[in-house]
Amino acid sequence: MNSLTPLSIDGICRVEFGPGRIDRLPALIAATGHTRAFVVTDRGLRAAGVAERVLKTLDSAGIEYAVYDEVAPNPSTGNVDAGAARARAFGPAAVVALGGGSVLDAAKGISLLVGNPDAVAADADHLWDGADGLPLVAIPTTSGTGAETNGFGVIEDAAAHRKVYIGHPSVRPQVALLDPELTLGLPAAATAATGIDALVHGIESLASRGANPFSVAYATQAVTLVSRALPAAYRDGSDLDARAELMMGAHLAGQALTLSGLGLVHGIGHALTAHTGTPHGVALAAVLEEVMEFSAPAARDAYEQAGRAMRLDPPADGDWARATVAAVREISAALDIKRPLRELGADRPMLSSVAAGAVADAVTKNAPRIPETAEVLEILERTY
Repeated sequence: MNSLTPLSIDGICRVEFGPGRIDRLPALIAATGHTRAFVVTDRGLRAAGVAERVLKTLDSAGIEYAVYDEVAPNPSTGNVDAGAARARAFGPAAVVALGGGSVLDAAKGISLLVGNPDAVAADADHLWDGADGLPLVAIPTTSGTGAETNGFGVIEDAAAHRKVYIGHPSVRPQVALLDPELTLGLPAAATAATGIDALVHGIESLASRGANPFSVAYATQAVTLVSRALPAAYRDGSDLDARAELMMGAHLAGQALTLSGLGLVHGIGHALTAHTGTPHGVALAAVLEEVMEFSAPAARDAYEQAGRAMRLDPPADGDWARATVAAVREISAALDIKRPLRELGADRPMLSSVAAGAVADAVTKNAPRIPETAEVLEILERTY
């Protein structure tokens, strides 16, 4: 099977993969038990015409729908509350999430709040035991977060100045519709930022304390696909084969992280984004190699798995961790994505808060080497 071969898999989440699969959307909505759709997207996709292509598919099938297109790049609790108010007013429907990770995360929150009419997004910590949300069809338009694979989203509680996890088993998408044609217009910088997120998902899943044979299988294949396809898609955004391979790799990385959890790169990334507004993938790239070097004493086997998945030649000195970090550094350089923290809006007094937030983040507990705040601060100083 090549990367453009259409694929349909039924399971906990039904996966529809391949160019042109967006035409199946009306049937997939009907499979949720609903005849109406509440579409969650962002204004960038409306302006780019991607959303209009999807809405025309619904129009052709005579499906009634409403659109909430105000999801921000780093969605906040207020953003999710506003979308939930619109969805409640529209009434029973399947939620169709069309966009990148921010849109998919916000859509999960919106779906969940509709099922819990007295709740607001700031109640995220308590909603895990709440009532079911609306069924969700996820249509990613970037290849990075793998958010279509799980039932939680990361949103910003602006009042508390922290990232919160909002989710419930019921808002794990019933359908993941992966159509690489929808990613063809993605700019190179966005391709790099979302793609590096997928690569980190694969690497951190391999090294996570929660890794198991299933997550390792997903993560290994994800690292193979993403490390090969990401530079190609960055160089030529119209390369549909590379786009398809990257989309599948990102999806498999999402499957892996859902099982294994992540680690310190994401812990720092979440804290850095909360403090500076830096795009998620750019925040990860800022500290990726440095965290890998810090983690290497406890993650040598995992980094060997990652290096072999990247098809590296066996290093002459036998140091797979060093070779894998070097290969990741080479990919970051090819994508022109790594920036010092001072260019991302972080000032030195802020670093202590970022370090504390990273250590407190739930994902950091899965890191192969659990850091002290002072150790994270040292990593941040190195990347400043």
